[in-house]
Amino acid sequence: MKSHQKNNVQKVILVISDLHLSAGKMVKGKRNLLEDFHYDNELIDFLTYYANGDYEKVPVELVINGDFLDFLAVPYVEYYDDEFWSEKASLAKLRMILSAHKGVMDALKRFISRPDKKIVYIIGNHDAEFVFESLKQEFLSYFGEDAHKITLSNSLTNHMPTKGVSILHGHQYERAHDFDQENAVIETINGDKYFNPPWGSYYVTNVINKYKQERSYINAVRPIKHFLIHGILFDTYFTLRFILSNIYYFFMVRFWHFYMMKKNFKQIFQELYRELELFQDFESLTRQFFEKNPESKVLIVGHTHNPALRIFTDGTTFINTGTWTRMVNLDLGQWNYGNVLTYAKILVKDMNYELPDFDKSVEVDLKYWMGINNLPYSEFQ
Repeated sequence: MKSHQKNNVQKVILVISDLHLSAGKMVKGKRNLLEDFHYDNELIDFLTYYANGDYEKVPVELVINGDFLDFLAVPYVEYYDDEFWSEKASLAKLRMILSAHKGVMDALKRFISRPDKKIVYIIGNHDAEFVFESLKQEFLSYFGEDAHKITLSNSLTNHMPTKGVSILHGHQYERAHDFDQENAVIETINGDKYFNPPWGSYYVTNVINKYKQERSYINAVRPIKHFLIHGILFDTYFTLRFILSNIYYFFMVRFWHFYMMKKNFKQIFQELYRELELFQDFESLTRQFFEKNPESKVLIVGHTHNPALRIFTDGTTFINTGTWTRMVNLDLGQWNYGNVLTYAKILVKDMNYELPDFDKSVEVDLKYWMGINNLPYSEFQ
């Protein structure tokens, strides 16, 4: 690679998150409105580009930073109610996803088969069922003898691919979606295993998925308050039903939960406020993270689907890698980001650097993939 040889790049690190591959656009002959990923060709091109050509002899680490697969958006399995969270149901969902996006899986397989290529998979809240060891083995078995070049572990939450760079999915900052990966599996006396999901996962499967069947964009609009205001004005009946369903669900699942714990109303409302707290703004999040992790210079997250790059005066950097799903932003200041396939790219020029030399040895940036597919058309969404 000419540009990399000139800059003496010794390693390339790519970070993608929140692709949400699900059961495919067609399931049992019917359109699947829960499928959010429609960029299979672009992702295949992306993986091919960074595995060959100029990158063929360069070590490349692909970090999949959570929510790559979306187990919450696969309702077409023959498992209902709590059985939806069983190990058997999770395996059925995984197989449906792998079959629906076989082209992507084959591209991952070709990527990992190339010399000096590896994958690190960080578990998010939509692919949290990877806490089952059987799902890990099923997924890894797809890659045959190269499976050892993939890291997929319950204990992997904060990944540092190089000194000074920290990568985590970000669901840990919302109580609704946070869960203990090491202790999230419950086993019955019969030996059957179940995933114990956070209440936010129940919310997605019981509320969001239901209304997404009527309005496929329900989870793709930001900011949420603008969506609700717009909806009340122009889609009143649907929006009011959606709001009332949210209130009812939250009351039954969270208010009643705290009430049954015999807490007084002051404690209940304090707990509810924490439960409803949205993902922290990047500035406060970065400050808190680097105070606790002084060995890090860069924090990369996903989860919110809102791509961002901020460099602060103290030299720390915050990146949100956004999403590869179609978004609609009603904030005019962000009008153009909805269809951008964003990812973080890290170039390491000297593997033996120390933190004081971080800026000289490491380049970190947020990129967007434009694609190299030459088809004169794309899928209508």
